[in-house]
Amino acid sequence: MGKKIVVLNGSPRKHGNTAALIDRFTAGAQSAGHSVTRFNIAEMNISPCIGCLKGGKNKASPCTQKDDMDEIYPAYETADIIVLASPLYFWSFTAQLKTAIDRIFAAIEANGYAAPPKDCIMLIAAGDSSRSNFQPMIDYYKSFLSNIGWTDVGMLLAGGVNEIGDIAGKPVLEEAAALGAGIK
Repeated sequence: MGKKIVVLNGSPRKHGNTAALIDRFTAGAQSAGHSVTRFNIAEMNISPCIGCLKGGKNKASPCTQKDDMDEIYPAYETADIIVLASPLYFWSFTAQLKTAIDRIFAAIEANGYAAPPKDCIMLIAAGDSSRSNFQPMIDYYKSFLSNIGWTDVGMLLAGGVNEIGDIAGKPVLEEAAALGAGIK
């Protein structure tokens, strides 16, 4: 039986390098029988968390703020795998993706402050391909998963792709497809 995959795309570039990674990952995952739901966060109206700690009363719409997160929450609840996809901005996810991640907290409140078990994949595009450039993001991702109780099932770091289209023809696109196709 196929997995339900939710992709949270934090890139503000509609047809950028991160989008290309997601497209190839999605093609691979769908070829293996998985369903993929993609949210382009930059095109959505999602406000930052206000830290009210008053969410969680309604599983379908757990946050006190009513915005486009209400489209993400139902998909998040039923997802087996969450894909966090972003260009590397100042050695972290984009603000758009981080905003959506922070707002998932309301769904965790609805679950008695326990995150339901999920598998997670990180797809990152960056201008610099050095390990030191990616290391802060890797450290954050691992810490986040450890604290939330999710399991890393893949990490793809695409360096040397700064301008839109730089990723075209790079082997990392086939790696993205293989990552999606290899999900068990």
